[in-house]
Amino acid sequence: MNKNNLIRLHQAGILTDIDIHFAGFMANLADNKYQEVFLGAGLVSNVTGKGDVCLDLASFAGRALLEKDDGMNAVICPGLSAWKDNLMSTGIVGRPGDLCPLILDEENRLYLYRYWEYEKKLSDSIKERAKVDISGLNLSLMKDSIKRLFPETMDSDINWQKVAAITSAFKKFCVISGGPGTGKTTTVAKIMALLLEQAGKQENLRIFLAAPTGKAAARLSESIGNIKKKLDCKDSIKAAIPEKTFTIHRMLKTIIGSPFFRHNSENPLSADIVVVDEASMVDLPLMSKLIQAVPVDARLILIGDSNQLASVDPGSVLGDICGSSHVSGFTANFINKVEALTDEKFTDSIKEYKDIKVLHDCIVLLKKNYRFADGSGIGGLSQAVNLGDINKALSLLKNDEDRTIIFEEILSVDNFKRILTDKVIEFYSEYLKTDDPGIALELFNRFKILCAVKMGQFGVYAVNAIIEQILSRENLIQTENLWYRGRPILITSNDYKLGLFNGDIGITMPTLNSGSNDMQVFFPGSSGELRQFLPYRLPRHETVYAMTVHKSQGSEFENVYLILPDKDYSVLSRELIYTAITRASQSVTILGKEGVLRTSISRVIERMSGLYDSLWGGKSIEGGFTFNRSF
Repeated sequence: MNKNNLIRLHQAGILTDIDIHFAGFMANLADNKYQEVFLGAGLVSNVTGKGDVCLDLASFAGRALLEKDDGMNAVICPGLSAWKDNLMSTGIVGRPGDLCPLILDEENRLYLYRYWEYEKKLSDSIKERAKVDISGLNLSLMKDSIKRLFPETMDSDINWQKVAAITSAFKKFCVISGGPGTGKTTTVAKIMALLLEQAGKQENLRIFLAAPTGKAAARLSESIGNIKKKLDCKDSIKAAIPEKTFTIHRMLKTIIGSPFFRHNSENPLSADIVVVDEASMVDLPLMSKLIQAVPVDARLILIGDSNQLASVDPGSVLGDICGSSHVSGFTANFINKVEALTDEKFTDSIKEYKDIKVLHDCIVLLKKNYRFADGSGIGGLSQAVNLGDINKALSLLKNDEDRTIIFEEILSVDNFKRILTDKVIEFYSEYLKTDDPGIALELFNRFKILCAVKMGQFGVYAVNAIIEQILSRENLIQTENLWYRGRPILITSNDYKLGLFNGDIGITMPTLNSGSNDMQVFFPGSSGELRQFLPYRLPRHETVYAMTVHKSQGSEFENVYLILPDKDYSVLSRELIYTAITRASQSVTILGKEGVLRTSISRVIERMSGLYDSLWGGKSIEGGFTFNRSF
């Protein structure tokens, strides 16, 4: 491929500045073999920047990246065999295990070396932890703990929370996945109590609780604090269950100016149990570094929802780990343990499932929803979206008698603004009329407008501006000053000294009990108290009448209003719609065009990686169509 074609790809926006510079650097290392290496290096840089872990050469081979236009020839990728041979001839592309800038594996996946290494280390660590059962447990005591902590119900279905407890007891690696309302945090609190009881009189297990963001860590701390008070166990056990939480970065101890952490395989955490919440948000590099920092004899418990949006940075780690567990199957050894320690009896379909790996024993999907009724409302809608059942999802949205889920069609921009005006006045006027910051925060967080995209007339920036105009026109806010009374603020970076974290939401109000109009920004504290800060002290922030679905991960609101763009965007997907819906505890309204919603639900985002293949062998996407993020 000649330089002119590469310039055309750059001008067309297919390759970015970074891609071109990286590809040029690789070509220089390869003695300027531009034709052989430039395109592959540029593309692997590009797809990694968009969330893929590697470039699938087979899906690009022979593919036209630019069609013939204005007398210019089409830009077409080489055939697979020739492309591979050319790459391997450069001296900078190696096979797995080689120390080269680029790695090409046997499945025609081209990696940046560091991402191949992250994936290899993570896969090896998971498989190593999965294959060995923890011994020396007091089974009689465990049976009593399970019976007490997970009391029997009238439900005849398997209590998957009990299964998760047994997995966590016997395995050094455990994943507990489930949607909102399935009791993930409650299960983990009970698991910690069970393991502390196993520790006996010592009750000194070193337990770390962590999450990807400060907001998620604070929510985990609050939830654990509330749940443990209600557990049926000794007060000494409750006291030993930690409430202190960390962001993953803080737990591993960031080295300023370095991508590495102080805690690693050579300097692991002093931990017996590490629990990580919101694991779907953890990217491949961070998960790889995390598992390396957990001692080989400690337990690592990941909790999250594998159906949510994947991490912002490369990888879909939780989805790849859970990928084969949509079929509930376990080894005969594990089934015997569960049935011996509980009254649970597995169905024949579970017992007879053939293609079982020991990793199946490490993964439990919580299926019963304790918050939403099956088949209707938010619960039914989230199930339909997750299954890609477009017609059922739309039927539920259009025919919900309780009006807890609603679809409103956008007919025009003016129509959109009229609908938005009514909602904004209905939900935001009350918080803007109170003088109490605590009440204002509570009222504001009952309702959240979520946008699928950032840019465009239906993107988060435009919607925030429209809302400010609406509220100003209604004399509910005075926008002459930047820091006006009632301005909602979203923190977008962590400040450990102030205790403010990415995702925290505050309200601008006059200083309490000062008698002046000096503004401060009030945030809820972890114990229910209010924390106030002068605006100039805040870390990076933005106005947040509306926020993106991505930013809402790890949060929960009573009422959610999802705004879709008026045309299809590559970011729209089943996972995005599902994530938005499951932020709500009471009601969801989706505003958009039916065609855009249909396309979104039908699209499954698959991030290219080799992790699934390494853990399970072979990958397929069921239902809908797969969308390659890259182009």
